[in-house]
Amino acid sequence: MARLTKKQKEAVAKIDKNKVYSLKEASQLVKDITNAKFDASVDIAVRLGVDPKKANQMVRGVVSLPHGTGKDVKVLALVTPDKEAEAKQAGADFVGLNEYLDKIKGGWTDVDVIITMPSVMGKLGPLGRVLGPRGLMPNPKTGTVTMDIAKAVTEVKAGKIDFKVDKTGIIHAAVGKVSFSADKIEGNVQELLSTILKLKPTASKGTYVKSIYMSSTMSPSISIDSKIN
Repeated sequence: MARLTKKQKEAVAKIDKNKVYSLKEASQLVKDITNAKFDASVDIAVRLGVDPKKANQMVRGVVSLPHGTGKDVKVLALVTPDKEAEAKQAGADFVGLNEYLDKIKGGWTDVDVIITMPSVMGKLGPLGRVLGPRGLMPNPKTGTVTMDIAKAVTEVKAGKIDFKVDKTGIIHAAVGKVSFSADKIEGNVQELLSTILKLKPTASKGTYVKSIYMSSTMSPSISIDSKIN
């Protein structure tokens, strides 16, 4: 087991492992325990009482974080020529179609989100092996397959994220940066948790939200009160 550095020991010492913190307390504490020299991300892990293997218990959705993600999201708009100007004006970083499809075939995936149109999805099918594992395949359910390209690009740039429960029943999401004020971190997490609660499957029995942990890049995790359901 790797030895903790002095700063890591100091961070761990600030956390009471026997305590379950309120969201407000955790939002401030995550800032206090972060010693990274860069603007670390703040992440949330929510363990749900669902069985993701069953289609009627899958939890997946989108949420617009009120204070954004703090990240400069790189957006690729795969659109036909008549939609290019709209995508560019909305702030898409890369705009085009066939030239980018060829780049992706060659292994290029240097983007965070891909937005496209229903008529283009047929061309993306063969690229599923490249885009799927990276979470880049556009999906109508997350608003990334649409005719309203400008709205989709604007929302993603402003802090719209999509999330999905993994095979172990956990939702992982980045909810901001440690440079955010504690109030902004708290506000973003509240919006995410509220959305997750609204998506509770009717087939889910027992405790829905089993645990919530907050951490920043390379920081220890903080247990948060999960009694929100």
